[in-house]
Amino acid sequence: MSDSYTPHNQRIIDQFTRWAKPFAELPIHAEAESLREVIAACDATDAMTVLDVACGPGIVACALAQQGAHVTAIDLTPAMIEQATSRAAHSEIAVTFQVGDARNLSFQTGIFDRVVTRYSFHHMEDPRAVLAEMIRVCRPGGRLIVVDATPAPEAQAGYDQAEKLRDPSHTSALTVSQLLSLGHEAGLSHVLTSQYRLESRLEDQVVPEDWSTLKAMFLEDIAGGQDRLGMGAWQADDGIRFHFPISIVVWTKLEH
Repeated sequence: MSDSYTPHNQRIIDQFTRWAKPFAELPIHAEAESLREVIAACDATDAMTVLDVACGPGIVACALAQQGAHVTAIDLTPAMIEQATSRAAHSEIAVTFQVGDARNLSFQTGIFDRVVTRYSFHHMEDPRAVLAEMIRVCRPGGRLIVVDATPAPEAQAGYDQAEKLRDPSHTSALTVSQLLSLGHEAGLSHVLTSQYRLESRLEDQVVPEDWSTLKAMFLEDIAGGQDRLGMGAWQADDGIRFHFPISIVVWTKLEH
């Protein structure tokens, strides 16, 4: 087994191979307003070089390429790269996609103007190491953008419990403070932090065999009224609905 294919990485590949097509087609992942916020945070002007780490079905990569950026995008799961390549081809967008491990980026030091990752850090066993690799390949003065779920500190344990049941490749969702600390410890200069919520229906986010357990967990949380899971869940006419609490954190790499 190579370093890239640790047991945890294999869980990621297994999960997202199974979910590649439905994941790519879920409207929540391309929701217009939140995607605009992410693209604005990247601030990638025409002809900039951008790396999208753990790109999934290529939604952010394609949106950045449409802005005129020269985009390279990697993902650990070949099935996700297939979805991303298909998306770009369908829209006639030029993006370079390749299978790759976020912990060991196969790029020279300091070659990208922007390095972005969206909805990936909660899958990482060592997000600090992933951020270090993102910093390495970013040019001095360049911008790093991390977008991920950030539960409130008091709900972090409950959030992780629910997410690990829903997605076995989940490790832990960092709080905003924890995420900001990673950048501070790495010597990055903080640019901005913004937040948004993504509404979803629970049944759209879980495989059938896990549905009954997760449904019971969410119903208990709704009945308790304490929001122990940190998702503000409620019972709607079409089932259980909830919000993913998302933060965008932007830093610049200092010039030495």
